[in-house]
Amino acid sequence: MAVVRRHPEWIKVRAPGGTGYAATKRVVQELALHTVCEEARCPNVAECWAHRTATFMLLGDVCTRNCGYCAVAHGKPIAVDPHEPERVADGVARLGLRHVVITSVDRDDLRDGGAGHFAATARAIKHRLPACAVEVLTPDFKGDLDALAQVVDAPIDVFNHNTETVPRLYRRARPGGRYERCLGLLAAAKRRRPALRTKTGLMLGLGEERDEVLAVLRDLADVGCEIVTLGQYLQPTRTHLPVARYLPPEEFAELRRLALALGFHHVESGPLVRSSYHAWQHV
Repeated sequence: MAVVRRHPEWIKVRAPGGTGYAATKRVVQELALHTVCEEARCPNVAECWAHRTATFMLLGDVCTRNCGYCAVAHGKPIAVDPHEPERVADGVARLGLRHVVITSVDRDDLRDGGAGHFAATARAIKHRLPACAVEVLTPDFKGDLDALAQVVDAPIDVFNHNTETVPRLYRRARPGGRYERCLGLLAAAKRRRPALRTKTGLMLGLGEERDEVLAVLRDLADVGCEIVTLGQYLQPTRTHLPVARYLPPEEFAELRRLALALGFHHVESGPLVRSSYHAWQHV
């Protein structure tokens, strides 16, 4: 696999700054919250924080898995903070959010994988801000459907679990995950709450072939997934998986067209797209 070291001209992001960015950072720091924006080195942090929105990351900033693409630290995680749901709800209120995305590190050390903590956070947000839409981006809970039920039965509006890549690359990029488990989780969420919006995301540029991407999109459509995000993988550090290819914007546009033809309700597709990028527009 060739290593591509320089970003092409269409991979451009704003430098962090401005009053909106500073206000968001202040709320995050004062409430001792973690965000995937920072921990995963999201390229859109300047844009999103300038609009006073952030993706909150529950259960600490240390993951029990070690995926080849992810910048989040891995190792022994911290103890669960029972007060975190209320702090997140406070942060949502202070930022005035109408749509919030809540995610977490993988917590394979917990019996329910952190599902109860997701549910408690959703309830805390809805209690504080009933009109705020709550989107959860969860780990796979090792396929535990009882854990999934805790989240799906909570007052959430969108259930998101990322597929990340094509089946052939799972062993290399996502050794702790299983492609079939991912599909099963999305299908089970839809069966339990048919009206619940389900969503997933793919990173492109890890070495997948076009036909493999289309096959995954067909699989996702078959299990009733309604929203999909397609974005360019960017190597966070030299120790992570290299970029195999940069897809041009026109290729992302074509994939969006093909995905919509398969029946997805919304497709966000572009080089800098991430799971929660413009999430409020997806519903």
